[in-house]
Amino acid sequence: MNVVSTESRPARRHARPAGQGGWGSRLLRGRPEDPAWARPALLGLLLATAVLYIAGLSRSGYANEFYAAAVQAGTKSWKAFLFGSLDASNFITVDKTPASLWVMELSGRIFGFSSWSLLVPQALEGVATVGVLYATVRRWFGPAAALIAGAVLALTPVATLMFRFDNPDALLVLVMTLAGYTTTRAIESGRTRWIMLTGALLGLGYLTKMLQAFLVLPAFALAYLWAGQPRLVKRVGQLLAGAAALVVAAGWWVVIDLLTPAADRPYVGGSTDNNILQLTFGYNGLGRLDGTENSFGGGGAPGRAGAGLARLGDSAARLGGTAARAGGPPSGGGAGGGNSLFGGATGITRLFQSDMGSQISWLLPAALIALAGLLWLTWRRPRTDRTRAAALLWGGWLLLTGLVFSYMSGIIHPYYTVALAPAIGALTGIGAVALWRARTALAVRLVLAASVLVTAAWSYELLDRSATWLPWLRVVVVAAGLAAGAVIVTEHWVGGSARALLGSVLPLALVAGLAGPLAYSLNTVATAHTGALPTAGPSVTSSGGAGGGPGGGFGGARPGAGFGGPGSQAGTGTGTGTGTPGRLPGSPAGRAPSGASGHFPGRAAGSAGGFGGGTGGPGGLAGHTGLSSAITKLLISGAGGYRWAAATVGAESAAPFQLASGEPIMAIGGFNGTDQAPSLAEFKKMVAAREIHYFIGANGNTFGGGTGDAAQITSWVTAHFTKETVGGETVYNLTRPVST
Repeated sequence: MNVVSTESRPARRHARPAGQGGWGSRLLRGRPEDPAWARPALLGLLLATAVLYIAGLSRSGYANEFYAAAVQAGTKSWKAFLFGSLDASNFITVDKTPASLWVMELSGRIFGFSSWSLLVPQALEGVATVGVLYATVRRWFGPAAALIAGAVLALTPVATLMFRFDNPDALLVLVMTLAGYTTTRAIESGRTRWIMLTGALLGLGYLTKMLQAFLVLPAFALAYLWAGQPRLVKRVGQLLAGAAALVVAAGWWVVIDLLTPAADRPYVGGSTDNNILQLTFGYNGLGRLDGTENSFGGGGAPGRAGAGLARLGDSAARLGGTAARAGGPPSGGGAGGGNSLFGGATGITRLFQSDMGSQISWLLPAALIALAGLLWLTWRRPRTDRTRAAALLWGGWLLLTGLVFSYMSGIIHPYYTVALAPAIGALTGIGAVALWRARTALAVRLVLAASVLVTAAWSYELLDRSATWLPWLRVVVVAAGLAAGAVIVTEHWVGGSARALLGSVLPLALVAGLAGPLAYSLNTVATAHTGALPTAGPSVTSSGGAGGGPGGGFGGARPGAGFGGPGSQAGTGTGTGTGTPGRLPGSPAGRAPSGASGHFPGRAAGSAGGFGGGTGGPGGLAGHTGLSSAITKLLISGAGGYRWAAATVGAESAAPFQLASGEPIMAIGGFNGTDQAPSLAEFKKMVAAREIHYFIGANGNTFGGGTGDAAQITSWVTAHFTKETVGGETVYNLTRPVST
């Protein structure tokens, strides 16, 4: 087979001669060796990505209020900035390392804390990720492959979602893509500094979202160990140097956290013993893989795996029609029956199921076909062949991360799959161009045609899951795929110039592959997304999981809230639950918040709030929490002289009060109220020292706290202090005991 090698950069037609000009001219014209269309196309891609990620950004308000509250705290306290505290008085941290917060906090300090200063940095990180992926792919495969890679990444629905949201995933994906670039530079140059920079970037990835950043590490190491320029012994030594750089880049902050006395820093949220390493390898580590930490948000005692779920209802619930155990497995941890919380059933098809399929899998079949094709084309080439090296790098990233996501039994959310988007984009772009150049062979043309047809067929399936939404688009996608496939296969016999052939195939292939993701991304942009479990695109038919409606959220009571409650908006998810109504942890007996309705986590169509979605409320520059002005004024006026204006169970409850008032609110028990902080004795001491003014009772956002320290504190407060209703919230004045 006569296949064009990509060992060296291919010659480009219509390249411009090198010319003189200033920085602006070079920016617009690009590199001399590139075709005239390359740089304008890149600038157009980046501009379109920026518009897609920034347009209407304020409609989501504070998005995930849990992280937004931590960002607000970091704009008020440098100590909260360093440790990732949820409140400016530094009681407890979020359950992740704080690097992603730093970017948003710096923005808030410069421009003032608002919805825009919170979310625009996330959007810009998305634009930067597309640019870095373009630069990486272009080095070896030219601008055409790079543009395809960047477009696939930019239009992946879950990428559009997460680069408009304040979760850590935006910075994580940017950092990992940068590490892919530095690994590419290391492979082509053999220089140690590029390997060490890769390690440093992955260390920053740890500071962003802990061990998830390391999922790409084996792929990067294998690619360099196989295809690097130096001798094997030197390559091994370079990888060890990279590992040392990783430890230093991640370890400096860990050392600070470990060496700071517990009394002088906030409690490590999500940990069982106030230790960052336990959080790393427990709740955010092995617990995610084997299901032993399958509760909402970490904390609590070891072995609590099913407790957080059991408290949501006293019977098994159905996630959109497929049985899922709400109470955990019969004998300790995990998601019973191999069905992980919020992620659908574990197995090789998980990424294609309703929970995750519409988020990430549009071009996944094409990427897998491209990976196989690239390995087939290059199996006889020299060890340092760049095409095979790229297949190892990006294919290893996709396969390893995809398999972990497919089989992990602990908590996994569909939006985690954004970590696969750069690899899918790179493989699609590289594979399309490499196979196109080798299309003189019938087998290669068949592979190309199969890739287009399978992509079109899978897009039809994904679009069909939202049967009432743009039904005509399914027909257009399939028709374009069939036409493109037919032209590719018959090109050898029909004849014609390569340029004319490309002019007919390219538009059809783009429609077949990108029309569906583009439509989903536009729907995502037009929809407010709030809460802890956002999902991209319109409602889909659920097949086991938290089948999301637009806006998807772990809430809907208020924009960014937890479970539905007073003020909820009508949900739009299609999943329905059939569980027995149960008492929400920390809620008054017999009261489930509106929107929960005993359903977990699906909800009946038209029910308020709940897990599956809810469109949230309007954003605005300052963001909105939906709280009444009365409770906000009470907290602001009562904050003077106190470390915390109020305390309440769980971060989901504390966050909106803190965002609305701007005053520190203590989140008892951390994210879900099960962290062992504070104990009842510690809380009593803080009340006696007049450090806390109010205690806010269970409300529409309360999630957790039905057992343990939080429950004991709640019982003690309700028995010993006077209460009043302010703005629909039950408030206990901790300076007024019942006896007086």
